[in-house]
Amino acid sequence: MRTRSEALRELRRTLMEAGFETAALDARLLLLEATGISATDLIARPETPLSPKEAATLASFARRRLAHEPVARITRTREFWGLPFRLSPETLVPRPDTETVVETALDLLPDRQAPLKVVDFGTGSGCILVALLHELPRATGLGVDLSFGALVTARANAADNGVGGRSGFVLSRWADAVSGSFDLIVSNPPYVASGVIPTLDEEVREHDPRLALDGGPDGLEPYRILLGEAGRLLAPGGLLAVEIGYDQAEDLVSLARAYGLEILRIASDLSGNPRCVAMKRS
Repeated sequence: MRTRSEALRELRRTLMEAGFETAALDARLLLLEATGISATDLIARPETPLSPKEAATLASFARRRLAHEPVARITRTREFWGLPFRLSPETLVPRPDTETVVETALDLLPDRQAPLKVVDFGTGSGCILVALLHELPRATGLGVDLSFGALVTARANAADNGVGGRSGFVLSRWADAVSGSFDLIVSNPPYVASGVIPTLDEEVREHDPRLALDGGPDGLEPYRILLGEAGRLLAPGGLLAVEIGYDQAEDLVSLARAYGLEILRIASDLSGNPRCVAMKRS
């Protein structure tokens, strides 16, 4: 019977030999999930043998990872903004780049203690909305998505992270079922051009929901819808912050001007790529 440390070393070596750059981290996360223990438990008791059930679960996880299923899909969880999020097949895996939207919005809000109204279009796992409500103690939020499964996941994540009482969720194609006035509109919409999707990395192409990727023929269709709704939904002085693809900043600036919006900031992600455009009504 292999011990925890032996199983960890073996899986790490297998993933390294298969060419996974994050083999050590992947192996650790999969072992912790398969055994149901914490990182502290692993450090404290590395020589504990795996049970037959744990060994079988880890072997299944290893096969899935070797088939290039993302670790977050296997464990069904991912951290975002320092908070834990459940995942489902209908949601994207939250990525660090998306934290740029949260950071930009918070930086541009004049008063984080104000009773703000926030709406998140294409909320998915709810990561952007939940992170914002976590930082805005008097804010209320609405998560909007076309996928019922995503909304179920987002609602659970809001509850898990202590903001369920200040959030609501609605099934809608963008703003079709949304009315009212909002101080902050955020979105990480689908922005990959339809023809580019077959060329994406396998872990994205095969495991992320196409509904959350496909931005139409030029990748800009969701922005046209959202920017077109901004005049109706933004409160005076309100802010609109959206995630963009690395090469879409110039297009978003042109669209913003066409819809009567003023660019406040183009923020870059940790890799230095333009990742978020923040706007207001001009």
